[in-house]
Order: sequence, then C-alpha cells, then structure tokens
Amino acid sequence: MRVGAKRQNEVLHKDVENWLTRAKNELKETQNLQDEIDRVKCFKWFPKWGWRYCLSKKLAAKTPIISKLLKTSNFEQVGYCGSLQGIEFITSTDSMDSESSKSAFNQIMEAIKVVNMIGLHGMPGVGKTTLAKEVGKHAREQKLFDKVVMFTMSQNPNIRTIQLKVAETFGSKIQIFTEEKRAEGLFRLMQGVKKILVIVDDLWEEFKLEDIGIPFGDDHKGCKILLTTRQQQVCSKMKCQKEIPLGILSKDEAWVLFRDQAGLEDDCSILNEVAKEVAGECKGLPLAIVTVAKALKDKSLDEWRDANQRFKDSTHLYDEVLGGVLEPLKLSYDFLKKGINQMTGNDIQMCFLLCSLFPEDEEISIEILILCGIGVGLFSNVYSIEDKRKKIVEALKKLQKSGLLLETNDAERIRMHDVFRDFAHWLTSTGENRFMVKDKLKEWPDMVESFECYTTIALWNCSSNIKFPDKVEFSKLKTLFLQGEKWDDKLVVSSTFFEEMKGLQVLYLKFVCFTLKGFHSLPNLKTLWCSECKAENLSSSLTNMRSLEILTLIWTQIDEISEELWKLSTLKYLRFSYFGVFNFPPKLVSRLTSLQELHMTSKNNINLLELNSLPRLTALSLRLSSNQFSQEDFEFPKLQRYDIVVDGCFVRFDEVLTTRRLSIGNFSSSLSAFKNLFCNVRELSLGQVSGLKNSVPSIGKKVLNELTSLALYSCNNMEFLTDIIKDQGSTVAFSNLVELDIQRMDSLKGLCYGLSLSHHAIASFTRLTAVIIQYCPKLKTIFSPCLAQSMLCIEEFYIRYCDGLEHVIGFAQEEEITKNDSRLCCCPKLRILEIEDCKSLKYVCPNSSTQELQSLESIKIFCCPKLTHIIKMEQNENEEDVVIPQNHCWPKLKTLWIVDCPIFSCFIVQAPVLEDLFLKNVGIIWKTDVPILNEDCIVVGNHEKIIWNDFAQIVTLDNLTTLILRDCKKLRYIFSPTTAHSLSHLTNITVANCGNLKSFFPFGSVPILPKLECLKVKRNSKLEQVFELEDELEVVAEEEMKFDQLRKLSLKELPSLIRFGPKGYHFVLSALEDLEVRDCPKLATSFSINSQEFVHCEAKESMANLISLQLGSSSELSCIWNGPNNCINLTTLKLSDCKKLRYIFSPTMARSLSHLMDLFIEGCEEIERLILAKDQISSPSSSNGDVGLQPISFPKLTKITITNCGNLKTLFPFGSVHVLPKLECLIVERNSKLEQVFELEDEVEVAAEAEIKFDKLKKLSLEELSSLIHFGPKGYHFVLSALEDLKVRDCPKLATGFFIDSQEFVHCKTKLFPNAIFNENIYWSRWGFRESELPHIT
Repeated sequence: MRVGAKRQNEVLHKDVENWLTRAKNELKETQNLQDEIDRVKCFKWFPKWGWRYCLSKKLAAKTPIISKLLKTSNFEQVGYCGSLQGIEFITSTDSMDSESSKSAFNQIMEAIKVVNMIGLHGMPGVGKTTLAKEVGKHAREQKLFDKVVMFTMSQNPNIRTIQLKVAETFGSKIQIFTEEKRAEGLFRLMQGVKKILVIVDDLWEEFKLEDIGIPFGDDHKGCKILLTTRQQQVCSKMKCQKEIPLGILSKDEAWVLFRDQAGLEDDCSILNEVAKEVAGECKGLPLAIVTVAKALKDKSLDEWRDANQRFKDSTHLYDEVLGGVLEPLKLSYDFLKKGINQMTGNDIQMCFLLCSLFPEDEEISIEILILCGIGVGLFSNVYSIEDKRKKIVEALKKLQKSGLLLETNDAERIRMHDVFRDFAHWLTSTGENRFMVKDKLKEWPDMVESFECYTTIALWNCSSNIKFPDKVEFSKLKTLFLQGEKWDDKLVVSSTFFEEMKGLQVLYLKFVCFTLKGFHSLPNLKTLWCSECKAENLSSSLTNMRSLEILTLIWTQIDEISEELWKLSTLKYLRFSYFGVFNFPPKLVSRLTSLQELHMTSKNNINLLELNSLPRLTALSLRLSSNQFSQEDFEFPKLQRYDIVVDGCFVRFDEVLTTRRLSIGNFSSSLSAFKNLFCNVRELSLGQVSGLKNSVPSIGKKVLNELTSLALYSCNNMEFLTDIIKDQGSTVAFSNLVELDIQRMDSLKGLCYGLSLSHHAIASFTRLTAVIIQYCPKLKTIFSPCLAQSMLCIEEFYIRYCDGLEHVIGFAQEEEITKNDSRLCCCPKLRILEIEDCKSLKYVCPNSSTQELQSLESIKIFCCPKLTHIIKMEQNENEEDVVIPQNHCWPKLKTLWIVDCPIFSCFIVQAPVLEDLFLKNVGIIWKTDVPILNEDCIVVGNHEKIIWNDFAQIVTLDNLTTLILRDCKKLRYIFSPTTAHSLSHLTNITVANCGNLKSFFPFGSVPILPKLECLKVKRNSKLEQVFELEDELEVVAEEEMKFDQLRKLSLKELPSLIRFGPKGYHFVLSALEDLEVRDCPKLATSFSINSQEFVHCEAKESMANLISLQLGSSSELSCIWNGPNNCINLTTLKLSDCKKLRYIFSPTMARSLSHLMDLFIEGCEEIERLILAKDQISSPSSSNGDVGLQPISFPKLTKITITNCGNLKTLFPFGSVHVLPKLECLIVERNSKLEQVFELEDEVEVAAEAEIKFDKLKKLSLEELSSLIHFGPKGYHFVLSALEDLKVRDCPKLATGFFIDSQEFVHCKTKLFPNAIFNENIYWSRWGFRESELPHIT
C-alpha cells in the first residue's frame, strides 16, 4: 500500500497510516507469540505444555483484534496527492528578462532582508504572479528560508482550501472542521518554523492573514510576507513596509518577447514590420504579448495584416475594464477559428467560455468539462462519447497552446487566468449567449432585468439561508451550475424552481437537497451531474427525461434505482459512487443498450453476464467481489478503457478514466473471464491469486504485451514471471513493462525460467525503469547476466527483506557459472539503488568494467551482514578473490549510505558531486597497500583506519553537504587537512560510536566548514577535542573562530572530551539555536551568552538566535548566564545533572525570556530557587533600575517539568500579573525539600480571597514531594478550568485540597473546607480513566 502510494506521489491518509501501524504491530506480536510457542521446550523433544497453553491463550486473544482490523480496512481512499516540492514555483521566463522585472525582483530580494511585509502592485497581465513565483523559486533554491509557501487569494477566497494548501506545504494534514480551529493549528505549526516566506498572490482587498493562521510581526518575526495586487491602495491598507510597482515592458523588450513567442526570425522582412506594429498594440503587457504571439504563430502575411487592421479599427471601449488587454485577447479568441471549419471553431470557443463558469482560480475538472460540453452539444457531428471526449480534450490542449488556459499540477485538471476569466465574462455580458456567474452568494440576486435573457447561470458557494423563488422565468436557460456552501449544510431547492427551465440541457448540482418531482418538465436535459447531494423521488422522475445522455451521481443520497430506468433509451454515460452497496434491479443494465460508459465504483450486485448485452460499451469502471464470478462462461467484452477491481480494499478510482487497469485479489477461480482484457491491459495487479506457476504462459500466450505496470503480491504458487521454454510465441511478454512491484511471493525463484548462457539478450523487460521487490525468501538472484544486459532503461531499484538473495545480478545455479571473463554491460541508466535487510546478499552485480553504473545518483544499503562488495571482486586462476580495494568512478553520485554491513570491504569511489555520506558499522581493515587516490575520491571502509587518507592531498569534496558516521569502531581520523579545507558546502555532520576517534577537524589560518549548520557528536569514548590545530601552530594571542551558520550543536556521552577547540581559540556561534551538552565530565570548555545575544565557547561565546538550550552532566557549571542578557528567542531550556547550579534565572533574565515554551530541569541538586530573589543579587549594577519595576512573567511557557532537585523549596513567584498564562502541563516530582509550588513575590498581604486562573492547564502531576505543604500561598484560590489529568501521590504534608464545581471546573484551595481531599493520593481524569473521584462543591 505504501509503495503504491509512493509511486503515485500520494501521501497516506492519517487513518490509513494508523491502520497500517496497528496491523503491523499486531501481526508482529502474533508472529512472536507463535515463534515462542514453537521454541519453548523443557527438553529438545518435550515442549513446556503449561507455558505453551499460556501463550496459546494470548495468541487466541489476538484473533478478534485482527478480525476487527480486517473489518475496518475498507478505505475508500488510501491517500491524497502529495505536494510536489517546488512545482508551484516552476515559472515561465517570458517576462523575467525586462528591466522592470529585474528591478522589482532585486528590490524584493533586498526588502526581504529588512522588512516583514512587501507589496508588489501592477496592472493585470503585467507579470506579477510570474515574478512572485520567481522570487519563491529563488528563495527555495538558495535556501534563504526554511519553508516557502504560495497561495492565491482572488476576489472570493476559499479560506479552507488555502489553509489546507499551507498545511500541506508544512507536511501536515489538519483534521479540523472549523475555520477558526484550523487557523489556530496552522498558527502554532508555522510558529515552530524559524524562517518562512509566504507569497499571497492576487489580493483584492484588505485581509487579516491571522484568519488563515499566518503569524507575522511580533507573533513571528521570521515570517516574511510578499503580496501581489492590482491596486496600490491594497498595499497601503495592508501596511506594507515596502511597496514595489511592476511596470510594462519597454518597446524593445516587448518586441523581443513577441518575436520569440511568435517564432519569428530576427530580420528586416515585411512580416516582421507588420509584426512590430501588432506587438505595439499589446501595450507592453506580457500576458497580451504572449497570447497574441501564440495566436499568430505560423500564420500567413495576409493574416498578420488582417490582425493589424483589426487592432487599428478597434475603439478600445473597454480598456478601463481590462487595462489594455481586451483587444489582444479578443484577437486571440477570434483566431481560434482560423484554419478550421466554422463548427469546430465555435466548439473550441465554447470550451473556453465553459471554463469561465467556474470560480476564480479553480482547478477545473476536465471530466466535468467533457460531460457538460457533451450536454451543450459540442462537436455534434461526432456520435460516440469516446470520440467527443477526444475532441474536447484536443480543444482544451489547443486553448492551452494558445495561452488561454493554464496547466496545473494535476493532469486531470486545468485552470483559467483571472484576466482571461474577466475577458470571457465581458464577451458573454451582452448578446444572445449571456452568462451570469456569481460566487459566495448570500441572497437571491435582485435583478433589474429579467432572468429570461440568460442562457448560462453558475451560482457557487450559495448560503443555505438563501430563499429560492418558487418559479423564475428561465425560458432561454441551457446550463445551470448550482453549488451550496457546505456538504453538511446543504442548499434546499424546491421542485418548482426547475419548472420554467424547459430548454435546460446541463444541470450541475453540488451540496444541494432537492426533489425531482418537477424534472418531468425538463425534456431537453442531456447532462445531470449530482455530487454530494440529497435527491428525493429519483426513480420516478428520471424516466421522464427522455433526452438524458449523461447521468452522474457521486456520494449522493438517493432512493432505490427503479427498473423503469431502462426507458432512458438515450443514456450513454452512467456513473454511480456511493457509500454502501448499490443494488440494481435484475436485467436493468442489459436493457440500457445505448450505454457507452459505465462507472460503478461502489460495491454492487451487477450480474456480469449483462455486460455482454451492451454492444456499444467502450469504457468500464467496476468494483467487484470474487463471488460475482459464478458463471464459468463469462468473459469481459473488449474495452478501450477500463478500471476493474476485484476484492480490492485499498483502491482509488480516478475521476477521469484514462488507462486500462485491472486489479485482482483473493481469486481462486480461472482467470479466463479476463481473457480479452489481458490482451491490452496497461496496469495489472494480482494479489492472492492461486494456481499460477508463472504469469506467462499460465495466463495465456500473446498477452501482457501492452503492460506498463505490474504489481504482484502473495501469489504463493508463482515461481517465475515468465517461462521462456513454454512460451514459444512470436511476441515477447513484458516488452513494454515500465514498473514492476513484487511483494510477499513465498515461492518466487526468478523472473525468467529457461534462460541459459546461449541467450545473449531477450526482448522482455527492455523498457523497465523501476523495480520494487520485497519479502521473497526463495529468491537467490533477480536478474541473470543475459537478462540484465537487456535492461538498458532501468533507473530505480528497491530490494527489501529477501533473506535468500545472494546477488542482484548473477546466476541462480552454481552449474550455470562458467569461466567466461567477458564483462557485462548492464544498467547504464541506474540512478537509485536501495537494498535493506537481505541477510544472504554477498554482492550486487558481478565483475564489470569501470564504465558501469555511470548514472548512479544514490546508493543506500542497510543491514546486509554478508555483503562484501557492490560489484563482485576480481578472481585469480584458482577462482579465489583478489584482495585489493576496488576503484569505482560514479560521476553523478550524490548520496552514499552503507549501514550495518560489518564485513563490507574497502573500496574507492570517485564521486566529485557527493553531497550525503552515511557510514555505520561498516568495513574491515585491509593489509595491502592502497594505490594513490585520484581527485575527488572517497575511501569507504576502514583501510589504514582513516576515511580520507593523508597522502590524498588533492582530494576535494566540494559538494558534500551531509556526513554521518556511526559504529566505525577502528576509525581514528576523518579528514586530512587538505580535505577539510575543501568542505565548503558541508552543512550536517553526525559522528557516533566511533571508539578510536580522538579528534575531527584540523584547521589552521583558513576557516573551515563555513556552511556548517548542524554538528552532532555522541558516544565517541576516546574523543578529546572536536577541532585541533593543523601542524600544532603556536597561538600568540587569542584567536577568534566564527561559525555563523551553525544552528544546532550536540555533544553527548563523551567521557574523554576536554575541549571544543584548541587552547587559545575562542569560538563565536552567532546563529546557534539549539545547544545540548550532556555527560561530558572532563569538558573544560564553557558556554555562555554575551550582551549581544551571541553564544561563545571558551572565555566569551555568543548566540544571537538561540532557541533551544540543553545542558547535562556538567559538574562544574554554577550559573548559565553572566551579566545582563537579552536571549529573547529561547523557546526550550533543558538542564540535567548540573550538580553545582544554584539558580536558573536572574530576575532580569527571567523578564527577557518571553518566548520560552518548554522548561525541563532534572537532577540539579544545589538549586534552591528557579529565579534568584532580589535580596540575593550581589552586583549593584545588575539592577540597572530595572529589577523590581516589571513583574516577572513567562507569557508563552506551556510545559514545565522539575524532578530530583533536592534543595528546591519553591518554583515561581507571582504578584499582580499572571506569571504563567499559557501553562498546559506542570510535572513536579521527587523534590524532597519543596514546600510550595507558587509563592508571593513580595509577601503581599491578601485582604480577601484572591482567585488565580490557569485556564490552559490540562495536566498537573505532584509526586513524591515529602515537604510540600501548599500549592500556592494562603488566601489564594486556583481555578483549573481546562484540567484533564490530575495526579497527586506521596505528598503527606499537603494542605491544599481539590474539588469540582457545578461547571465541572477543578479548584484547589489552601484554606480548609469540607469534603475536599487532603494529603491523599489522587488519580483523576476528566475522560473517565480515574481511580479517584473529586468532590463536587458549589
């Protein structure tokens, strides 16, 4: 399931992902129990029956759990289309070369550095969106921001759609129904990302971005906003700090763009003179220039002259509406008819106008356009739906090529630019073919003129409060689109509303509740599309629509289908998608003899034999169960397109049926019913299909020749995909196969049976590009050498959990191996190779020339304990391995991961563009000499206990960005000095469990690692210092070394670490956000923050952007901050086992931590207070007139955990201002001297009972606090209205009591009152999982 979703760029829905996780865990536990039953014995022949009985009971308990999982596995959709990183920023360069665009671009990039909101304004068609996309593309490619997101507002923005798009960019799928809650979740999600660029395109009026959930300004200073708008005043209203105008092209720029788009030569021809005049009429607007140029491309001189004259004759009456774009667009629109017959030209124009009916910036379904186009009579000279479909698709492509329609990320949808939409609305505002299009309708339009003049009306997102008139005169109306606002608050329309629509041909309804009683008066209706509606009296009314050709009911609640439906003699297209089982009356389907397309994607009771009574059927979508194949003589008819699923739980039917796909699961009958489909099927999936020894010729000869995708799973009788000996036909199976996915095939031995050394090459699999093979235990080799030589197109290879696999390319039987020394030529296009958990794998492919695998970009190999080489070693005359390191040249390799391959041998890779290197538990030590390395080489393994050897002085790794080394036990050095200086792009380094490593990086006068962002060092037992001097240079004065890109530094469990860098050096870490130092008992380097907010290590270290600080096992640390500090960005502070730390914050420091969200303190035995009391401040300068003037508050602190601090007596002081307004979780455990959690700041006298509210606190835990007396001071009463979990344990002196009021709010008071619980253990939960009940007191 995951593989299928991944291949289709889908992200699994959360419920599907959760189901998969639960199922995997249950199956694993079940298998473990079964293994334990079989394993546990008293003696070798006598099992422990008592223990086995106990285990069997546990195993039996798993049965109902697994049964329940199976019952809940029928998901309608497995996943949703994942975002393609960066695809929204694929831009056209049509208008990016102008001086105006370049100037605006440069201004934007400069402004982004210093201001938070930038406005780009200009007239329609000038290229604002193109420029904004270019900014986003540049920002992403240059990694200027952590996230870049772009969305379109338009005149009537759909907030829900925008919120989901933004969330998807951040890798989240918000499962919340209310707009406000989604905004709140998105707000928090975006606050967790430091640097964000948000591009708001096509803003029409002032809008609060907080309503979407976008934080900026004081809420998120790292979030920058770029908005585009037609009107400069919108920039002013949005308080843009920088307003940038985008002007039109100059005359010369306009001509160059026009000439390129029209395909003209740069000469002085007569055609060019006319073309220059036409270009001038486009007024310097890129949109108009591109559109007109494409329309006139390849036209004759006379046609150019005609276009030029039409421009000159134009009165430009509507320039004020569309800013000079109108006449160029009118010209392009009229030219749609040129060169083709009048009828076809009109049809193409009508396709364009139909697209304008949809909401602004909508991604329009091509299927809806096709079916509505058929309804309005497009291409009336073509009879079949199949041919009409092709014509309409051709028309849409012509509109795209003409620049009048835009592509989207989804091939099944198109989009219309808002300027073209406005133009179409202008075209249809007068004349006989008048359109009305309205969005976000709150009340029925109060029309001055009659509705009678309109032929087409589209009303979108209509409020359910609209009162529709009973009758309206719609005598000319041919097309009606009507959509409610919400699926759960449907628009209600009476039957009489439709009575005066006698000419109606197309009716599209969504989120509408209606009755069909009035539908008998729609004699001309051809297309009826209902999506997520509720329809009454469907059966009795449909039969009166004798002209109906298209009937689509998607997730629409209807009555039972009547057998009278057969009277629809003109019905050509029928689509049903429903939640439950759809029951057809017997013999109904067979009587719909005009049917050309049937799409039944719900479970149903169709008698398959009825399909053979439909002579015109060309397209079929059908969900079936295996018990519907009871008739042995049934065969599917020949079809042009189909999507048929048999017993498939996780199947997603496409909205537009464009392929031939067949999925058969849990099938034990003969496959003869699919005989006609096997001849032209393109995508085939077989799961748990029994009786197949191979797919060819078992399925039949001369089949599967058009197959492009094959998925096989759990076909446990299958040994090979094809048997060459038995299949002696003239055609070759799998000759067009592109994707192959094989999983859980217990008997599979190989792909082709019967191949021998005499076969130099075969035609099968010649187009194969992607292979996935998992859980095939009997597979010893995947491709024989002769088969591999035919696979010249393969690009991606994924192999997992094949325990018997010994080599990917090789001979399955020992007797097949000969002393043939000829080298193989295989997989020249292979880009990605991933192998995981193949216990017997020895090598990937046999001896090959050094020119092999030249296209490799990524190698990832995990957990292959017998792997010695990627390419098999050379052998001597005695067939013994020649033990020398291998030298491979992979010029495109960017990623190399070798993990947990303990006997993997040393080899040398020439990889000049390597970016990501991860080695863990790899390699053995060779005793032979290594030849001199060539430039850009990497030595992988542990040869001479070094990765890049010192003698390789010319090695450069300029592109390396990520280095991960784990479990390299004998590694002593990583880089030579020369190599270290070449690592100019290295950003991420992780080194763990390398027990012999003493230092990492040598450096001298030249700075190293200028782009380092993350350094993690863990469990390297002999490591003494991270950085060491090159050649032991003498340091005369203190040297400063800057790492101004380093954001995260983690030093953990390093018992020998003494210094971060050599003596006399002082490191400035100005960008550091996350610092973690733990279990480094010998560390003499100190970390501190100076008044400039920089983190320093050694004497004075500085961090301006520190967000997370984690310090642990520091026996000498007595204070964290020295002097006044303003570390305003800190969000996380974690301290553990800092034995001499006396306090955490000074009052001044506490007041500056306004962004602190998570505080964790453990094992800091000397701490008495978290915040130093004023009378403990020794330095008079530290007050600065500030101490005591402002109350202490932590406005964003949400989680506090304090444990094992033996001297701590109190946590927080408070006074007139609530100290913790956002606190959600408070855990206080095992602090033996703690007397009260909260104390008064200045011993303020409480005249009357004071109330303190913690209305965000959800969890409170007080455990093992032997000295705790009060939760808060006397006279204070705490209201915990949001509390969900309360735990109080082993607090014998506690005098604070807890109770619940009539509103179910939890209270706690120090003052005694009846029935409250004191010094008793409390385990209480609002959701019922409780051992204690709190008393109710009013």
